[in-house]
Amino acid sequence: MSADPQLEAFCAFFKNLDKSYTNRLSEFYTQDVIFHDPLHHIEGIESLERYFSALYRNVTKCRFRFHSRQRLDREAFVTWTMHLVHPRLESGREITVEGCSHLAFAEDDSGRIARHRDYFDAGELLYERLPLLGGAIRLIKRQLDA
Repeated sequence: MSADPQLEAFCAFFKNLDKSYTNRLSEFYTQDVIFHDPLHHIEGIESLERYFSALYRNVTKCRFRFHSRQRLDREAFVTWTMHLVHPRLESGREITVEGCSHLAFAEDDSGRIARHRDYFDAGELLYERLPLLGGAIRLIKRQLDA
């Protein structure tokens, strides 16, 4: 099976995404994009640009490694590993989080994404890394695993 050029362009963009790239989101998303992740719901390209700009403001490093990719018609799924360094998480050490993105490409064949939903463990990314809350969440997870 050959690689999908629109999906590969999306992955290439996110491999390089940093605070200087956030103004290029409109190249990959529609004006009325709907974006979800476990922590946010965003509608519209301007809101998405503000979200990513704020998100990357204090990030020291963020890179994505993409794994499997599947596309059927306008729907696509991509699995990934995010490597994140943020000074307020884990004392600035790298955090690794596994996730998956569900993408819906626009009906106008522009190659832009109209809907983007990320699935990942918000506890693994954030909650478990907070001083007081993190210990409680890790304890609960250990008890559930027992």
